[in-house]
Amino acid sequence: EWVPYLAGAAGPFGYDDVISPAGQAPLAMGDVLMLDTGALCDGYFCDYDRNFAIGPVSQVVRDAHARVITATRAGFEACRPGQTAAGLFEVINRALGDPPYGGRLGHGLGLQLTEGLSLIPGDHTVLEPGMVITLEPGIETVPGKMLVHEENVVITADGADWLSAPSDVDMVQL
Repeated sequence: EWVPYLAGAAGPFGYDDVISPAGQAPLAMGDVLMLDTGALCDGYFCDYDRNFAIGPVSQVVRDAHARVITATRAGFEACRPGQTAAGLFEVINRALGDPPYGGRLGHGLGLQLTEGLSLIPGDHTVLEPGMVITLEPGIETVPGKMLVHEENVVITADGADWLSAPSDVDMVQL
């Protein structure tokens, strides 16, 4: 119904920031375009990132994208009542491999774009049915550049359901 938040970044091998407004440089072949969207529907937020290849991208970028998607899927499989935010962080962080991006790997979502729990080592909030969270792994591709991916899920009585359409390991090429 309304998109009160939209950030974008682009560059070869990824970007250096996921929350700033887009820069003035035109897109170029080999760039990765990231869009981070916070949209509202019936007063509730969604928050998801998508990465797009502008023409062919390097193997480093393709591999990094596959790693964040694999980590997102591992996080989804670990989402269930009784799991903690810290436990979910560990699952996603382990799936990212070495070196992980670190930082927060997801957060609560609802009436505000970011609310409640954070997927960090120190947050021991227990997941309960009805909670809506993001899974947001990211990794460094080359020094100073990263890829971040974000999906929305709802915790159910026996696991989780996707609220955003999950991305494939192959990055969409424009």
